[in-house]
Amino acid sequence: MLDKKITITGANGFLGKHLVRRFREAGYRNLLEANRSRYDLTKMDDIIRLYDEQKPDIVIHLAAKVGGIGFNLENPASLFYENIMMGIPLLHHGFLNKIEKFVALGTICAYPKFTPVPFKEDDIWNGYPEETNAPYGLAKKMLLVQADAYRRQYGFNAVFLLPVNLYGPGDNFNPESSHVIPALIKKCADAVENGEKEIVVWGSGRATREFFYVEDAAEAILLATERYNKSDPVNIGAGFEISIRDLAELIVELTGFTGRVVWDESKPDGQPRRMLDTSRANREFGFQAKTGFREGLAKTIAWYRENGKG
Repeated sequence: MLDKKITITGANGFLGKHLVRRFREAGYRNLLEANRSRYDLTKMDDIIRLYDEQKPDIVIHLAAKVGGIGFNLENPASLFYENIMMGIPLLHHGFLNKIEKFVALGTICAYPKFTPVPFKEDDIWNGYPEETNAPYGLAKKMLLVQADAYRRQYGFNAVFLLPVNLYGPGDNFNPESSHVIPALIKKCADAVENGEKEIVVWGSGRATREFFYVEDAAEAILLATERYNKSDPVNIGAGFEISIRDLAELIVELTGFTGRVVWDESKPDGQPRRMLDTSRANREFGFQAKTGFREGLAKTIAWYRENGKG
């Protein structure tokens, strides 16, 4: 495996940077990066050129157009179109080029809005996703359909992983498109620095989420690339649940913010609850998350204060 040519799309992104580093630490010698600066994966010609130039044995598809609730509400059409156009042709041309394996990263947004908690992979088709992120979730979910279809018809080795919400050093702290943890860290840390007495947070705080430290996610993808060869989807996550209100209180504590938190209940909460059953990942390729949540948050806050404002 260590000599395989592995192309990672989105290698310059948040998860991609951590994944490239983890593969290098494991001794992989032929990592190839497919970043937007060189390949626009929404364009067929660039996908064909990627395979012609890099000639990978394995493709790990991380690249995605993604954002938080506000971004999803403002960009449903482009989220659907760009994610579909990146994923479906990329897998198809992997098959045409006879690559050995295609690893597709999906999203927890693919699950039905009212999936019983913890989310089990067998429940993924039992309803429509939460409305604010359904276009993104369904676009990514089509890769699961494609992976299974290509395995059944052609014997093509494509696998589909379902990560829960990621966080960690290097996350996206842009308030226009960030997810909840970097958004809250930025609000609290900036308020401390600027002496502000109040921050405003979207929603009621009652929704719950599971959060997955990015270095643990990289380890899960590495193990799945090495060991997992089935079309059944696999959840990868940390296996715990926390309300957004409790999350905010924890970030307030860790950043040292002493002001008031105002909840803007005119804004949507998104999906009511999210937590994965991660037993399949443990059973199929021996993955279990190792980073404690307080530890991961502290590292993320420290990174933001050192690097996030540049």
